[in-house]
Amino acid sequence: MKILLLGNTGQLGWELNRTLPTLGELVAMDFPQIDMSDPNNIRSVVRTYEPNLIINATAYTNVDKAESEPEPAMAINGTGPGILAEEAKRLGSALIHYSTDYVFDGRKGEPYVEEDQPNPLSVYGETKLAGEKAVQSVGGAYFVFRTSWVYSLRRPCFVTKVRQWARSYETLRIVDDQISTPTWARSLAEATAQVIAQGRRDAVGYISETSGLYHLSGGGYCSRFEWVKSILELESTKDDIIVKEVLPAKSGDFSTAAERPLKSALCCEKFENRFDLHLPDWRLILKLAMQVSSP
Repeated sequence: MKILLLGNTGQLGWELNRTLPTLGELVAMDFPQIDMSDPNNIRSVVRTYEPNLIINATAYTNVDKAESEPEPAMAINGTGPGILAEEAKRLGSALIHYSTDYVFDGRKGEPYVEEDQPNPLSVYGETKLAGEKAVQSVGGAYFVFRTSWVYSLRRPCFVTKVRQWARSYETLRIVDDQISTPTWARSLAEATAQVIAQGRRDAVGYISETSGLYHLSGGGYCSRFEWVKSILELESTKDDIIVKEVLPAKSGDFSTAAERPLKSALCCEKFENRFDLHLPDWRLILKLAMQVSSP
C-alpha cells in the first residue's frame, strides 16, 4: 500500500510520519511541495504519486488570524479537502481527514456526538466544517476524525506556551470557562495507524466499509485552567520555574479576534465501539507526553 501523507512537518503530521511507515510505502510532504490553497497543485501531486491512501494532516490553524484571512483559511481547510476526496475517489483510494471541536458553538452543555448540529463561532470553525462537508459530499472511502485541543511538545502549541509562561511570569491568568479535551498528537497518530492496520491487506476496502465521521480525542475533559494546573504540576520540579500562582479568568476578560466555544468536549463512543479502541484519560497522556518530550 502506498500512503501519501500531507502536512508531515506539523504537530500531527510529524507523529504520523514516524507511525505510518510500518503500514506501507510512505510518501510524506508539506508546503511548498504541497500547496493546499492551490487546487491544481493538489491534483498534480495526487496524480503523480497515485496513492492507495491519502492522509491529510494539513490545516490553517491560526484561529484568530483566520478572522482577517478567511480566503486562505477556506482554501486550505474547506476547498482543499474536497479536492483530495475527489482525487481519492477517482483513483479508487481512501482519504483520512481531520477536523475540530470548533465546528460546535459549545452551548450544548455536555459532550457532543457526531449527530449534533454544528454551529461554528469563528471563521476557523466555519472553514473546518466546510472541509468536513466537502469530503462527505464526495463520498467514497473516507474517515473524518474530529479531534480537540491537539498538542505536541515538538512544535509551538498551548502546552509549550504554558511552559514558557511558567519561566517568564510569577502570576498566570487562565480561562476556566473553556472546556474540551487535550489530545496528544502522538496518541492521535497511533490511533489512526491502529485503525488502518485493522484493514490488514485491504485497508482501502476496510475504510470503505466503515467510512464516516468519528470523534477521536483524549479521554475525559477539562477546562484550560485545569489543564494549565496539571502542566505546571508536572513542571514543578524544574529549577527555572518562577510562576507562583495561577488565577482563574473568563473568556470575556481577554480580547481575541475569534470567539471560542466554551464547552466543546467530544463524545468518542462511536469510534470506540466501532474500532474497539480508545485514547486514555488526558491526564495520563499529558504526563507521558511531558516525560518523553524535551523541554
